[in-house]
Amino acid sequence: MAFIHVPAIVDCVNMNMNFHLMPLRCNSKRTFCVSAVNLNNDSTNNNDPLLLSATTSAFLRSQETLRPDPLFVDQYASCLVPQNFHKEKLQDLNPYCLATKFIDDKLLHTVNLIDGVKQVVLLTDGMDTRPYRLQWPASTIIFDISPERIFQIAAEKLEGAGAKVPKGSLFYHIPLESSDIKQNLQLRGYNGSRPSIWAMQGFPMMTLANFEEVLSMLSSLAMEGSFFLGELPTFLSDAETDIKSNTKPWLNKLFMSNGFRVEMINHKGVSESSKEEFGSAHYSNKLFVAEQLRLSDDQTSMMDGFYRDQAFLYDTNFHFILY
Repeated sequence: MAFIHVPAIVDCVNMNMNFHLMPLRCNSKRTFCVSAVNLNNDSTNNNDPLLLSATTSAFLRSQETLRPDPLFVDQYASCLVPQNFHKEKLQDLNPYCLATKFIDDKLLHTVNLIDGVKQVVLLTDGMDTRPYRLQWPASTIIFDISPERIFQIAAEKLEGAGAKVPKGSLFYHIPLESSDIKQNLQLRGYNGSRPSIWAMQGFPMMTLANFEEVLSMLSSLAMEGSFFLGELPTFLSDAETDIKSNTKPWLNKLFMSNGFRVEMINHKGVSESSKEEFGSAHYSNKLFVAEQLRLSDDQTSMMDGFYRDQAFLYDTNFHFILY
């Protein structure tokens, strides 16, 4: 059986998972799609690993919000958590909240440095509330790539709670199950010749190959100088690589092969800057910030068009001089 990656926070919950895999559906060069998980027809919300993972994350955010001095406030997280959720099994998971705070701050800091239209792409579990709870500047377009069914469950609850994106911003959902995520982004206005910032937290992936597909998509879509940040799942350094002692060089090579210069962020450093201490629960996801060093496909096309125009003008002027 292949194993689906869900955030490490779900390790403390016993799950009886029953699912099979759908094949990749890529139909063109540099088309991007991720292997989707197709739960069997008899599965319920109680044994859906994607829903359980997303709900667990929402519960942790709701608990953080209730603290006297919270790292962040997620006023919508509680509406995503069922009353019968197994809350007693979830304790001491500060690292997830620290990671959430880190990603929040980096997103807002970076997006406020962008002039004009600001493009934000969130790779999420379907219950990410950042489009609603963060104070996005005007002219921000937010794209959420996540499992369709989880997103629709969350969207219904969020609508009931009155959640809305800030005035002057736009929000689009791109189903993870789409046959061509790249095309769907572009159809909704994403422009690879403009700066963007991409963030990943809770995004379901199964294998190293899936993450390589993510990097390949970003490499083609993200303009030079754009940023990709978030949490890397544990399996990227453990289950898939089997080179634990050389994790950092290996990850550097993986990112650089797709045009990204990456910096790995230590949770301990984030904890110290936030004056928070780790909980006792095991948490081995890795924080990272990466910068795109290559031209996007759109930039490359623009450059090709420019040089073609220059060649045409040169050829025209040359003939004009001759005659």
